[in-house]
Amino acid sequence: QVQLVESGGGLEQAGDSLRVSCAASGLTFSTYAMAWFRQAPGKERELVAGIARNAFRTNYADSVKGRFTISRDNAQNTVFLQMNSLKPEDAAVYYCAASFALSTMIIPPSAGAYTHWGQGIQVTVSS
Repeated sequence: QVQLVESGGGLEQAGDSLRVSCAASGLTFSTYAMAWFRQAPGKERELVAGIARNAFRTNYADSVKGRFTISRDNAQNTVFLQMNSLKPEDAAVYYCAASFALSTMIIPPSAGAYTHWGQGIQVTVSS
């Protein structure tokens, strides 16, 4: 049974930093592209950042480029999202997601391509 368990969310002030983690089990982690999505109230779920299975390639939403960094530790079956210079508009439920990837360069851009999801973790940013 595949499980993705997020941790590290919370309440931060604008300008602060926060790192969220996602521990995966029940899958061969190194064969999956991983991503962080977020969903704010009344908005669609959006891709925040993605990382290829071997970490050689990453991509980011324009709104977080230069502030967020996605990384992964295949030995620990964990993916991280380091969020710096947080803004109130970053407040959302953040979801970890996994997509089986035949290619080492693939990072699917759409939520529909991800077959496994975490339960989500709340990130709140006060102004």
